[in-house]
Amino acid sequence: MSRLKVQCFSISLDGYGAGPNQSLENPMGERGGGLHQWFRGTRTFQRMLGNESKGSDGPDDDFAARGFDNIGAWILGRNMFGPVRGPWPDDSWKGWWGDEPPYHCDVFVLTHHARAPLAMKGGTTFHFVTDGIDAALARARAAADGKDIRLGGGVSTVRQYLQAGLVDEMHLAISPVLLGEGEALLAGIDLPALGFSCTEHVPTAAATHVVLSRG
Repeated sequence: MSRLKVQCFSISLDGYGAGPNQSLENPMGERGGGLHQWFRGTRTFQRMLGNESKGSDGPDDDFAARGFDNIGAWILGRNMFGPVRGPWPDDSWKGWWGDEPPYHCDVFVLTHHARAPLAMKGGTTFHFVTDGIDAALARARAAADGKDIRLGGGVSTVRQYLQAGLVDEMHLAISPVLLGEGEALLAGIDLPALGFSCTEHVPTAAATHVVLSRG
């Protein structure tokens, strides 16, 4: 059966998964860009940009690559799709990623406002789900056809699925930055009570990688 996995999710030393005041200029909020420096330097990320000969190997790249293994569908919160708030003014916003997003499968975007599916180059289709996290997960399981589902965030979306007991595994990359404020990922969530334990712990120069598994 498909597992719901949080992969390559970066948090700060003080526990924030995004800074405050997300905008077009600051997709991860103010000071939030530093959370993902470990990922940007990997060969996996550089290949996503078409730079086949750039990027580093090693544990950071291993975790980055694992984040895409056996993934048949994604779930995103609306803030991860873009900075537009409220009813969709039109269909002009098509995500942060240009004409060919890095997903290459069905992506289910949680929103309160209906919008027609959006097919992009490379096999990505965004579906806008207005009836909640359970409905999005059911549709993602059907689309994944036995493969795993990656829960891409943002923080609020991951927290909702955690609190509902629906997440099976989390890979957190703890970046050596302090944000001071923003969106705290795990505040008030009792992970042991949800059945999680630490199954991997790999420090690198760029991040500390922790895998938390349930069961």
